[in-house]
Amino acid sequence: MIEGMYTALISPFRNGRLDLESYENLIKDQIKKGIDGFIVNGTTGESPTLETEEVFLLLEKTKSVAKGKKIILGCGSNSTYKTIELANTLESKGGIDAFLVVVPYYNKPTQEGLFQHFKTIHDSTSVPIILYNVPGRTVISMQPETCARLSQL
Repeated sequence: MIEGMYTALISPFRNGRLDLESYENLIKDQIKKGIDGFIVNGTTGESPTLETEEVFLLLEKTKSVAKGKKIILGCGSNSTYKTIELANTLESKGGIDAFLVVVPYYNKPTQEGLFQHFKTIHDSTSVPIILYNVPGRTVISMQPETCARLSQL
């Protein structure tokens, strides 16, 4: 079960490369402050711009430093199949308690399109999915009725 307080981690960079030392220090600081878990590779963590290998590095660093803490991993994009590909690859790495999947940005899908997007992702992974609705960034808002339908999956 996902409950408690979670920090949406940034992905620090230095000289154009992931700064894993700063990232580790951020995780340790949050643990000292009593955080229950972490959101890795969410939009706060630059998910649209990170390379897949960088996501792997962040996940592995989080798992090694935050032992015993829950990890929610962002894997959404505006492409259903790219999201599935990343989710399946990340699922094979283990240690993920849930995927954070953003409403597809830029595409402006219908509510039925949103339902089919999330259903297809749901059907392709065994990891629980958290719907991430951020209309100010995605230009579309998932309606409560669509969420209700998805909750039945």
